[in-house]
Amino acid sequence: MLALRPDIVEAVWQAVAGHLPEREEKAHPLGCHRGRVPDRDCFEAILFRLVTGCSWDVAGRLGKGGETTLRRRRDEWLEAGVFDALVAEALHAYDRVIGLDLSEVAIDGSLHKAPCGGEGTGPSPVDRGKTGWKWSIATDRFGIPIGWATDGANRHDSILLPPTLGDVASRGLVEEIETLHLDRGYDNNVVRTHVASIGIDDLVCARKRAPGKAAGKKKSLPLGLRWPVERTNSWLSNFGGLRRNTDRFVAQRLAQLALAITFVITIKLVKWADRWSREPST
Repeated sequence: MLALRPDIVEAVWQAVAGHLPEREEKAHPLGCHRGRVPDRDCFEAILFRLVTGCSWDVAGRLGKGGETTLRRRRDEWLEAGVFDALVAEALHAYDRVIGLDLSEVAIDGSLHKAPCGGEGTGPSPVDRGKTGWKWSIATDRFGIPIGWATDGANRHDSILLPPTLGDVASRGLVEEIETLHLDRGYDNNVVRTHVASIGIDDLVCARKRAPGKAAGKKKSLPLGLRWPVERTNSWLSNFGGLRRNTDRFVAQRLAQLALAITFVITIKLVKWADRWSREPST
């Protein structure tokens, strides 16, 4: 997976290092305590868990630290706002270097497993009622995430639309949206009213099938430009820690999602920087 490529890991780590809280090293009075596990080792272990979906114990063996150490370090970084700052920096860098294209924005949800349950989970309607979670994500024309929200797997996509757009608004990007694309799950008056209330005039929303219509019969429904968000959901689903999430709290899942989005954006930036150095295809 590209997220584990050394140059991409190094680029993200340099950004992480700039947001880590300062910590005063105190010497043990007897000089016999075990040294603190380096932040870089913890970062690589947290990344390995995100990519593969392995347990904390397995990730800890990779990162030269125990399960408790990794959990504590993750919580320290959460409290310091490292993950939020990291994804904000990645978005800013992409917008400055390549530029966000908000002429066509799409929103969609994605359902995944959460076998350990916990805060912000619910019975999955597509997995025989097993515990799951859902994220709702908004992307620009080329699939770059610009806002997201999470909830239980039983939460309807249309209910997650306001918090998703609220996250976009928190980044000051709602005013730049020209057209919003939604699938037929959002086809109701509540959604249309909310979208209009925040100043988005052009909404392309697929219509629900009329009752009694044959599924195979041709119909005139607006398809919209929804494939970028569906492709981004596929990219994020490749992270094992998101596909089968074992965190127990919403903040922890949001941290995982923010780190995954940071890597997606970083990969895009690295590919853009290398676009002239690729060997021509034969």
